[in-house]
Amino acid sequence: MTAWIAICRDNAGVTAHAMEGARHLRHAKGIDEAAALAHLAYDAGRILHIGDGPPDSLPAAILPQGGHGLPGFVQVSPADVIGAQVRLWIAGVLRLNPGWDGVICAIDGDISHWLHLSAGEAVSAQSFLTQQLVSALGGTVPPSREALDDSLSRPERLAAHLRAAQVSHRSDALTGHLLGAELAAARPYWLGQQVAVLTSPDDPTGHATALAAQGVPATIHPPSELVADGLAALAGAFSLDA
Repeated sequence: MTAWIAICRDNAGVTAHAMEGARHLRHAKGIDEAAALAHLAYDAGRILHIGDGPPDSLPAAILPQGGHGLPGFVQVSPADVIGAQVRLWIAGVLRLNPGWDGVICAIDGDISHWLHLSAGEAVSAQSFLTQQLVSALGGTVPPSREALDDSLSRPERLAAHLRAAQVSHRSDALTGHLLGAELAAARPYWLGQQVAVLTSPDDPTGHATALAAQGVPATIHPPSELVADGLAALAGAFSLDA
């Protein structure tokens, strides 16, 4: 099996993953790549970088066709940029569920990305700043179900709904209205689809709970549990699993 290392960057620094073919051995963190590699203390002949290089334009295959790493995605209309770590998570989902088609709702920090997947490709995407707005307005979870339903059915009244929740000191209603407006805008993605929500098991943003309330068969996949499978999928794409 080929010994290789995956370098992943995020806001917290750099994580280096030691891989033997498709098998994840261990990982180590550092303030930069040199520090992460020093902590990892693993001798490998190849390093793949997650997030380096120009992003691939949608529609695009989840697994890259060559290159030296895994870039993110970019979309012209509507304008969007999706980080490579989300692409890695999705690769993990597809490895665990071969042939899966549907919609991914990936919670990446304070941004929610909705991506339509078909035949191993990300076809289109729509992202939302809902969580940034929730934080700015002081919303809390779980969201109010009544507020969520109001904005899901009448998203054009969002600003008025938010003002009413504000003066009523209903922080749960603030979150419910914002999340309801997101679901209304994302309806073409989730209506009639199977959906996988990539978030922590306690569903801190309320997306999985909100979808379940609409009768959508959504499953939750913690991103931290998808990394090893995503890297294993990359090993296959780069012929490192032989």
